[in-house]
Amino acid sequence: MVELRLPKTLSVLDRKLLRELWRIRGQAFAIAGVIGAGLALFIVMLSTFGSLETTQSTYYERYRFADVFASLKRAPEHLVDRIAEIPGVDQARSRVVVGITLDLEGSSEPAGGLILSIPEVRTPILNDLFLRSGRYIEPGHRDEILASEGFTKANGLTAGDSITAVINGHQRVLTIVGIALSPEFIYNIRPGEFLPDEKTYGIFWMERKSLASAYDMDGAFNDVVLRLSRDASAPEVIDRLDRLLEPYGGLGAIPRSLQQSHWYINNELVQLRAMGLVIPAIFLVVAAFLLNIVLSRIVSVQREEIAAVKAVGYSDLALAVHYIKWSLVISTMGVFIGVLFGALMGRGMTSMYVAYFHFPLLQYELPARVVVQAFAISFGSGVLGALTAVRRVVSLPPAEAMRPEPPATFQKTFIERWGLDRFLSQPSRIILRNLQRNPTRAALSLIGIAAGGSLMILGSFSLDAVNMMMDFQFNVAQRHDVMVAFYEPGSSQLRYELSRLPGVLEVEPFRSTRVSLRAGHRERQTSLNGVPLDARLNRLVDIETGPVRVPPEGLMLSSTLAEILHVGAGDEIEIKVLEGRRNRAYVRVSKVVDDIMGTSGYMPESALHRFLEEGDNISGAYLRVDSDHADELYRHLKELPTVAAVVRKQAAIDSFNRVLAKTLGSVRAINVLFAVVIAFGVIYNAARISLSERGRELATLRVIGFRKAEISYILLGEIGLLTFLAIPVSLLLGYGLAAATADAMSTELYRIPLVVSERTYVFSALTTVIATLVSCLIVRRKLDSLDLIAVLKTRE
Repeated sequence: MVELRLPKTLSVLDRKLLRELWRIRGQAFAIAGVIGAGLALFIVMLSTFGSLETTQSTYYERYRFADVFASLKRAPEHLVDRIAEIPGVDQARSRVVVGITLDLEGSSEPAGGLILSIPEVRTPILNDLFLRSGRYIEPGHRDEILASEGFTKANGLTAGDSITAVINGHQRVLTIVGIALSPEFIYNIRPGEFLPDEKTYGIFWMERKSLASAYDMDGAFNDVVLRLSRDASAPEVIDRLDRLLEPYGGLGAIPRSLQQSHWYINNELVQLRAMGLVIPAIFLVVAAFLLNIVLSRIVSVQREEIAAVKAVGYSDLALAVHYIKWSLVISTMGVFIGVLFGALMGRGMTSMYVAYFHFPLLQYELPARVVVQAFAISFGSGVLGALTAVRRVVSLPPAEAMRPEPPATFQKTFIERWGLDRFLSQPSRIILRNLQRNPTRAALSLIGIAAGGSLMILGSFSLDAVNMMMDFQFNVAQRHDVMVAFYEPGSSQLRYELSRLPGVLEVEPFRSTRVSLRAGHRERQTSLNGVPLDARLNRLVDIETGPVRVPPEGLMLSSTLAEILHVGAGDEIEIKVLEGRRNRAYVRVSKVVDDIMGTSGYMPESALHRFLEEGDNISGAYLRVDSDHADELYRHLKELPTVAAVVRKQAAIDSFNRVLAKTLGSVRAINVLFAVVIAFGVIYNAARISLSERGRELATLRVIGFRKAEISYILLGEIGLLTFLAIPVSLLLGYGLAAATADAMSTELYRIPLVVSERTYVFSALTTVIATLVSCLIVRRKLDSLDLIAVLKTRE
């Protein structure tokens, strides 16, 4: 055995502390690993959150990200002066923003984008551009553009390459002269979609004069962004701006918080923060529980030592500090493990966000405050875990402690009373009797093992939830292959034109319009979608009840939108249409639908047409397509001047598998790895403590003739039985933890459904069993090397 040499300058209690820790170093490292796992998760999530938040705010400030955004049909340029005079407006910038269709060389796949005007001479502007490579456009070069970094990377384009675009019905060959980034498009996603697909959707910037002349916008604009003064009231500015733009076809101004890219990023940050607080908290509670068990049993074993130390003059406070130090040393080890692995994995996780968050520089930082918080949390859990043991030490009178604890009461187990003991061997009866006479200890061990197994479910269920969401969205709700959107709503004749295109098997038109919903003082802009009573290709589906039976009248809201507006079925809200005749009406909410993703409103298609006072106009259509003729169909769609966007459902699925699935898989791997560490730590500690408590008993059994295999069975069989009983408890506990985490991680973007697959339950149970077997093998080696004479010399 390796002997620990300690400096003589240490106090007696500190030398005792270090010797004890060295003696149980395996258990100490196991508990430190549990603490380290929780802290590593805490550091990974919060340091990544901090890195993203700091990078975002710095980028916004340096490149003058706007505070208010507004789109409209067309307004004269001189209106910008009146906008700038609105109280609270610090700066106003008008621009031309239009959607375009792209014809990419070598690809039949439909693509599109957004093109924004910029000054012909580079000057500081709101939503300014960062040039990654290439140069700025030159005055008078009408076909020069800047392209977004994500689009060029996805399509293998560089500065100097050309693309063909359909601009206001005319094909133009545009030359990419620079690769740019904008704070307005950190997360580049097609409007109305939930996942980025930068291979088929890009952002471009063109000289204003050239873009304006193509769309008859000379001396006019159709988009304006504002920067507000520090003391400005955004709602008041938006209200004044909306009134000013309404005669010019204003589509409703929005604050920065609802700007698409910012909204997506903030939802991601909210989820990261929730993960950084909820999951590590659960891990650290388990660690505190472990410390409590280990210290309580050490105090029980060391009763006579405690009495002797008190008898020679050491105060209760000195002994309390001694055992708290014991806990804090292990906690400190856990902090170093957590900081080391947390920083390494935080750096890797931050680099994953580079794939779909486009910053000029996304640099990982581990703030000192996060490390300090990790120390504080670790020490807090350590002290919490030591409290019960310290209370026992302080309350233990020396005279009583000098006497051994009274022996446990021995009586027949319920199995023996029922006469079933004849079916059990003598070692099996010993196991059951020991569990019955120490029910508290057995219950604590069972809870510890169950907690370890439950964390396995907590670490794995997120992938189950995401798989369910993908299946729900792309197989149950969306049954189409392609979605076609028009620049402007058109007559139902467009439906028949689409049905005659090659490869089209079925057409389901849809009508959608931008609206503002108001309930009391709460207001939200969103899309109001008409739902056909016989929808087949894009159905409205509730995750709990299945396909929604659409009522003939009334308004249906997604559950998240209903929560934002604080309304439910039967409440009345005001609808204001932000286009066309700008109709207003008070409508009763007929149903709240849990549709998982987004914040949309729904209305029966015929009711929406009546509300808009129009015929059977359509905004686009969902198509079911013959895959053999898909390429031919896409070529025809590119040539239609009315088509603003063509979205393949498979492209969204591919985007998910390419980007988000990788990220989610990595996060799951981290959670599961740490859950395995905790499961092993819990079970190993339970086995080692049981060995230390029952060493004399097992040595006695060896002396009176029991074989090594039999005493191993007595000790490890007890752990095995507790594990067997703990597994169903762990599955129930894991489900409860998954429910709490799903609720904490749900955002406006999507709701995390509570789904735990059978595979996850089996994985949790198998991992717990494997952790038990490994722990038992390690303890078995200790048991085989038991010094019988030394153990029997120790006093009870």
